[in-house]
Amino acid sequence: MIIFFNIFLRFFYIFGKKITMMKLWCVGAFSLASFYYAQSYPVSEISDALKKNASAVIRNESTILEINKVDEIVYRNSSAITVINKDAVGFSLPKIYYEKGNTVSNVKVTVYDEKGVKIKSYSKGDFTDVAANSQGSFYSDNRVMYLSYTPTSYPYTIEFSYDQKDQNTVFIQDFTPYNDFNISLQKSSFKVINKSGINFRSKTYDSPFGFASVNISEEDGGKLYTYQNIPAIDQEDMVPSPKKILPKVSFSLDQFNLVGKKGNITTWKDFGLWYYNNLLTPVSVSTPQIKSEITALNLSGSTEEKVKKIYQYMQSKTRYVFVALGIGGWQPMMPDEVQKKGYGDCKGLTNYMKTLLDEAGIKSYYVIINSNSSPISFDIDFPKMGGNHVILVIPTEKGNIWLENTSQEMAYNHLSFSTTDRNVLAVKPDGIEIMETPSYSSQQNKEIQVLNIQLNPDKTITGSGKFTYTGNQYDFNLVFAGLGQAEKNNTIKNTLSTLDFEKVEMYDFKNNRDLATIDFDLNFKAVNYSKMVGSSYIFRAVPIYTNARYHQDENRSLPFENRFSYEDEYEIIYKLPAGYIIEEIPENGNVNSEFGTYKISFEKKEDKLIVKRFFQMKKGLHSKDKYNDYVSFRKKVMNADNSKILISKKS
Repeated sequence: MIIFFNIFLRFFYIFGKKITMMKLWCVGAFSLASFYYAQSYPVSEISDALKKNASAVIRNESTILEINKVDEIVYRNSSAITVINKDAVGFSLPKIYYEKGNTVSNVKVTVYDEKGVKIKSYSKGDFTDVAANSQGSFYSDNRVMYLSYTPTSYPYTIEFSYDQKDQNTVFIQDFTPYNDFNISLQKSSFKVINKSGINFRSKTYDSPFGFASVNISEEDGGKLYTYQNIPAIDQEDMVPSPKKILPKVSFSLDQFNLVGKKGNITTWKDFGLWYYNNLLTPVSVSTPQIKSEITALNLSGSTEEKVKKIYQYMQSKTRYVFVALGIGGWQPMMPDEVQKKGYGDCKGLTNYMKTLLDEAGIKSYYVIINSNSSPISFDIDFPKMGGNHVILVIPTEKGNIWLENTSQEMAYNHLSFSTTDRNVLAVKPDGIEIMETPSYSSQQNKEIQVLNIQLNPDKTITGSGKFTYTGNQYDFNLVFAGLGQAEKNNTIKNTLSTLDFEKVEMYDFKNNRDLATIDFDLNFKAVNYSKMVGSSYIFRAVPIYTNARYHQDENRSLPFENRFSYEDEYEIIYKLPAGYIIEEIPENGNVNSEFGTYKISFEKKEDKLIVKRFFQMKKGLHSKDKYNDYVSFRKKVMNADNSKILISKKS
């Protein structure tokens, strides 16, 4: 199963399905508060502990946040980042994201060599100013100033500072040590000076694994938060997102401004009322053309049948394009714009779908969500602006219908692994309701594989296969829907790499958008599958399996995560070459652990051998102490998959 996961992620980002609608602050390692004194940052002063697994070291960063009034905040940002190798060049480049109404000043950049000797200085005039369009964007009010710098040697250090004044006070970034793998930190501080008279809330979230901690103190009329000496998180096998490992501090003002729209966020209800009245109601406007679209569909049957027909109609005439216009990039396009132009982002497409449903007399709600491969939920006790994606929910007597509106290929009432198993903010006329998206069981996240294989005396195999995927495994194989025949063949050949294909052809590919299943068939020939032992042959029990390497790690420092549960169910029917018999087969196997279950069985039937394999993986976030137990479990499964069968000529 996992063999499809990595390729899915690659296409997932290529096709831009995971999008961000939040205002781009980039106030992490790129942009953090002005140094008004000179430092040189020799690399020799970095400890070995901070160099370990690090592509970059944040030497010193500071944000001073001045809250002057409901519609004015000032960030005084500075950072000094030592780049150890080329992998962190992009991370360290100075960038300033801004939009209309922002004021950027006091921009300074200095580059130092390994010994801390100054190489060059830059100012605001050296920056390039462009539209900050995400991949696939057409329209955006967001802009970015960036400084291009090509290093001549490593390591080196970039010191960067600037001030930024903003009228939008609803977005105040979390204070975290860092957000990426292979970044370490010497010192970071975040100081809040609240002159506005508005209540300023904060909440500290400790690292659940004790990986780091934040220090909080009072300083010169403000509150100071600091991190020190935090090692890099290496992207080890199955390591969770840094967001699940590191501490953070969240902030929010009780009253805020967003492009002239003032509101309260003391409760989710207050925030939901503001959101509904200021962002959604002004764009919840139908037109005669949209009315006629619904009329032309001739809807009949149950609510579920009507929703499905409208949804698949919407998919057939729209496509995803990122649009960051309108009230800080948070307000959707007008539905008639989407209807006429045939495109929109998650906000616009969801609002258009909602308007179609309104015209059909079907109630639905605009839903804000954190789209991430590792589930991230909202804190029900700490209301604040958040989320990076929008979907739609339709309550019915039979349960909620969930719609992902940015994909032309996604099945009806199906959410991908990046949006399942987390809470969401459903925006209603009377405020926000916090709801839970579906959590798919292992039985729902399933692969069924049936292979018919002819064993040949020349050590090759020829055969055919039938594959079916549901749930999250449907998501990983949805990428094939957008490929031509040659690309399908080449991709499946590279994906099923445990077989040495001489040729492989995928055919009868079906994306069932009613049931959220993907089916396809394969014809193939693979070489070097069996080995000769005298006049006999041996071959492994399972042709296609997860060919990963699992190693015991007594020094593992991080937890590990199985992000979702799933099941694989295989039936492999081997047909023997003429004149051969089965001499030896392995015993039936059964492996059980807290991580999952594995079963394999063997049955002789005339000139055939039938192998049945069942594997169930349970989702879970586990402590580092259990990693070697997990490795032991996976090795037992791999050994059983590779157990050998012996066939010989009849005497």
